[in-house]
Amino acid sequence: MPLPLARRDRLALCDLFDELGPDAPTLDQGWSTADLAAHLVARDRRPDSVPGLVVPALAGWSEHVRRGFLRRPYTDVVESLRTGPPKWSPLRRPRADRAGNTHEFFVHYEDVRRCRDGWEPRQLDPEANADIWRVLRWFGRRAFRPSPVGVVLNSGGQTFQAHPGTPAVVVSGPPGELLLYAFGRQDHARVDLDGDSAAVEALAATTLSW
Repeated sequence: MPLPLARRDRLALCDLFDELGPDAPTLDQGWSTADLAAHLVARDRRPDSVPGLVVPALAGWSEHVRRGFLRRPYTDVVESLRTGPPKWSPLRRPRADRAGNTHEFFVHYEDVRRCRDGWEPRQLDPEANADIWRVLRWFGRRAFRPSPVGVVLNSGGQTFQAHPGTPAVVVSGPPGELLLYAFGRQDHARVDLDGDSAAVEALAATTLSW
């Protein structure tokens, strides 16, 4: 039985970190691979830094914690990430890992993959796609809150209204590509936008962030 997507992407991302070293570019906020690895380990091991990832007033503390890990040897940070959260963390539990880490590691793995020439979307198994679709249904409304138009996500006939409004734009593609679009990686997500041309342009111009 294959590992859940969250675990597979964690391990694959660590292998890519090892391959590329600390100074390779990523799609994430102009961060290098060292910056991104430090962010992920801080998220794993310092839950006090997590609120600042979504609450702007607390972002300074999150960055302080991340920079503490950034000062550590890169190889040690990557190995800590590969090991995963400490034993006391709820994210050690498989169900919590799938709920809390599927989106995180999928997107950040692609942040590194898609900064390299010749990338193509991965072909995911049905269980992995189901995990991503579940996350989109949980958090999609938050992601598309800034949209000035309605948004409907469509993947192989499954649909979800991520933002109310008229006119609406239908964003279609595999679950992983929809997740990347929702995470603000619009330029690197292979999706189709269908609807009124003005509405499509309005959504395409909107800054999205999970």
